Amino acid sequence: MLPHFKPAHIPPLFVATATSLGGLLPFFAPSRALTDFGLPARIASAKPAHPVMVIASARTTAIGLMLWTFYAQGKLVEFDTILAILGSYVGAVDGWVCWGEGMRGKAVFRAVSGAVIAFWGVKGLTSYFA
Repeated sequence: MLPHFKPAHIPPLFVATATSLGGLLPFFAPSRALTDFGLPARIASAKPAHPVMVIASARTTAIGLMLWTFYAQGKLVEFDTILAILGSYVGAVDGWVCWGEGMRGKAVFRAVSGAVIAFWGVKGLTSYFA
């Protein structure tokens, strides 16, 4: 298994898993992925938005795979660095876009979730609990 695994690592590993797997949904159900993301139905049903979601989600899956790779390699400082950037930048952008599209609840959820992920990464909690 992974000798550095600690139960305290479950939250960031959940983020890594959700990021890795969540990026696959648009390949099979782009409308649903857009709706699950938090965008309104008028965007989710727009066919031109579908390939954009697939392209963006491929990058999301790549980030999740980087998280898992660094974790497996025991590079926990690097893992935390990705969490800090992912949570702060992506969380803020996701929240801002959802807010601008009138999806207030999803915007708050995405921004707050991003802030929690960023806090974990900035504080280096994965490496701290090693």
